[in-house]
Amino acid sequence: MRRSSWLLVPVSVLALACNKTGDKAADTAGADTATAAAPAGPAAIVTVLYNPPKDPAAFEKYYASTHVPLVVANQQEIGFKRADLTKFESTLDGKKPTFYRQAELYFDSMDDLQKGVATPGFKKVADDLKNFASGGLIGMVATTTNDHSVGPDQPGAIVTVIYKAPKDTAAFEKYYAEKHIPLVVAAQQQIGFTRAELTRFNSNLDGSKPARYRQAELYFPSMDAAKKGIATPAFKKVGDDLGKFASGGLDALIGAETK
Repeated sequence: MRRSSWLLVPVSVLALACNKTGDKAADTAGADTATAAAPAGPAAIVTVLYNPPKDPAAFEKYYASTHVPLVVANQQEIGFKRADLTKFESTLDGKKPTFYRQAELYFDSMDDLQKGVATPGFKKVADDLKNFASGGLIGMVATTTNDHSVGPDQPGAIVTVIYKAPKDTAAFEKYYAEKHIPLVVAAQQQIGFTRAELTRFNSNLDGSKPARYRQAELYFPSMDAAKKGIATPAFKKVGDDLGKFASGGLDALIGAETK
């Protein structure tokens, strides 16, 4: 597996966790106009965004010594094929990150994901959240909208853009596919990211409207490479383009891979 991340969210407690965020749910998932064919690699993801905990040291100790081993022990039953864990360092402008950590569980299909979250193993791990996630969390189901397969190289840092629900999803999708994604692709060499992963959130884990709309992740070989990349004119051009379509706002974060 790529990055050692293991996080599950209980369907039974998700509503309570989402209420702690104070965020409005997305109005609609919208049509994904950015991709016409099914993406290669994993097709569905359980995404969990942790808010800053009350005691980060206690969070980290419990997460590493108890929660991660519990998830590992239940992986076969749950059926996820890859697990990624990111710890956010800051927003892109150097402020405290709006989210503390992100965990993603990758499944081969949405059907596999739905079966996985219904297992006793998923519930067991999910019930453990109350023991350390003191700041609350957002738990969502996502669909991949480009190739999420990974090669042998392991990136070390990620720039993550988490979009809130836009005022006009159709306009967002049209601009995103026709203007923004080509702009990012054209800037890749100067920015220096090795891979980009795009996802669209379908729902919260309890089936309600998703608390966020989309996510884009740019992967870099190191934190130094990521910081150099975001200082380039090409990255500034990409950042300046966000205001033309991200009408609902967004969170832009830089994070490091953790085990």
